[in-house]
Amino acid sequence: MESYVEHAPVAALAHVVRTVWIQRTGDVAYAQRHLPAGGVELHFPIGGRPHLLGPLTGPQVEVIPARTTVVGVRFLPGAPPPLPVALDDLLDQRPGLADLWGGTADRLAEAMAGARTPERALALLQRHLLREFHGDAGVDPLVREAVRVLMPWSPVTVDAVAGHLALSVSQLRRRCLRAVGLSPKVVQRTLRFQGFLALAQSGAAGVAGLAADLGYADQAHLSRECLRLTGLTPRDLLGGEVDRCCCGHDHTASYEPFLRGRARFVQDPAGARGI
Repeated sequence: MESYVEHAPVAALAHVVRTVWIQRTGDVAYAQRHLPAGGVELHFPIGGRPHLLGPLTGPQVEVIPARTTVVGVRFLPGAPPPLPVALDDLLDQRPGLADLWGGTADRLAEAMAGARTPERALALLQRHLLREFHGDAGVDPLVREAVRVLMPWSPVTVDAVAGHLALSVSQLRRRCLRAVGLSPKVVQRTLRFQGFLALAQSGAAGVAGLAADLGYADQAHLSRECLRLTGLTPRDLLGGEVDRCCCGHDHTASYEPFLRGRARFVQDPAGARGI
């Protein structure tokens, strides 16, 4: 049986890591559909070669072999681990982690393979991130603030975000491309769709209602964005339901930051946006 279990990261990584997970495939290979989430991911197949999943602009299907266990980390947009290249150079790419970290990646993968359980391997990986990357090291504070403002629930223009940060639009674009891999507008569209998935995961009813809640022009607009970002219609993606994706996985840990932000906005729209 294939399984996928998400967890919130350890508290000291919560400002840079969105979620961590353990995925196990059963007796047959599993086709995993990766969706644009705004941030990069680290994938460590136990006993295999780890890789980084760069920022995505569309769906990417990976066939995970049978009887494989993968330990993963998904970083928040604009808060990747230290890398030797700008993130726009990794757009829609899946490079081996050894190509980016050298021998450190191989030693870490070997240590994780020697852990007794995937849970211990995940704990080892998080300890490594805490020790080596020192949280905010290399994180652009202006891009972090731009990502916060571009989160869904209250429409805001890229011009307004640039003004809020005392940057020109072109300066904001350059900094986002370097630190996120995406332009501010694409970041906004990606985060808005992640907001849709968060509401669907939480059990909110009605695709049309969700579209309006997130600022889509109408249900057709949401459907077009869903097809562009996932390769599937909302109905196909959600398996005919609006309380789970068709894979059947529980993504509560991944989407909780979006729902927390929505709750703050509902309580205080002006204060939650801060712009």
